Amino acid sequence: MYKNKISFLPILLCLTGIMLLASCISNKRIAYLQKDKNDLSLGEDSMIRYNIPVYRLQYNDIVDVQIKTSIPEMNAVFGLKNPDEITNLGNQTGTLQSGGDAYYMTGYTLNQEGEIKLPFIGKLKVGGLTLEEAEHVITKRLGAYFNKVSDDNLYVKIRLGGIRFSTFGEFKKPGRYVVLQERLTIFEAIANSGDMTIEAKRSKVILLRQYPDGTKIHVLNLNKRDIIKSPYYFIQPNDQLYAEPMKIREFGAGSNTGQTFQILVTILSAAALIVGLTK
Repeated sequence: MYKNKISFLPILLCLTGIMLLASCISNKRIAYLQKDKNDLSLGEDSMIRYNIPVYRLQYNDIVDVQIKTSIPEMNAVFGLKNPDEITNLGNQTGTLQSGGDAYYMTGYTLNQEGEIKLPFIGKLKVGGLTLEEAEHVITKRLGAYFNKVSDDNLYVKIRLGGIRFSTFGEFKKPGRYVVLQERLTIFEAIANSGDMTIEAKRSKVILLRQYPDGTKIHVLNLNKRDIIKSPYYFIQPNDQLYAEPMKIREFGAGSNTGQTFQILVTILSAAALIVGLTK
């Protein structure tokens, strides 16, 4: 009877060891941009060509519109003090507050019909257009009011009012972010979120990307270096990144050697206590 009481100890230790070995996270699972030995085009000194898709304006985008003109009548309408001044149509002082979503108050948001409403000009449909095409539409509308408008005396500039994206799941600082620059890589977006947690499944990061007709789900492997050649390497406005947790979260085991050792010591201590009580 005594032997039956303690015969479970080897089984307990064996199961514990298997669980800990299965739940340990190797560097291969958390390292970004790992080199593929079969792909020589992704070496340390090789030139990698970007695959950047053409971005077209869509619902909920915020754009910043600026004009520059040498026509006195147009300067008077748009509040330009001199021909050399560039001004934001939504902010005549030309200043932006630092921090936060600066363009939310001064820019123009596309409605569900893809329209923006500019002062003195009215509604313009720019949804589905590139920034260059949208500039042409505004220039053409201005030409309808002023006969003197030409490429020599009018300058129209449209740019996105920052890149807005969201991160959720296994990020150290998940949330919604606005970066005031024209280009942002996926790793820069991750860095803004404080990097992924050690338990994040980097081989299966889900990107929710908006298109004029709806939303698509893209699955990315950030462990592989060929992500740089992917059309999803650059973040677009309104992108959402979801980091899925590894199975280790279900076991509750340690994510590094130190934590795993502490858990193992705790389990062995508990097993010793049980054996002592059995005796």
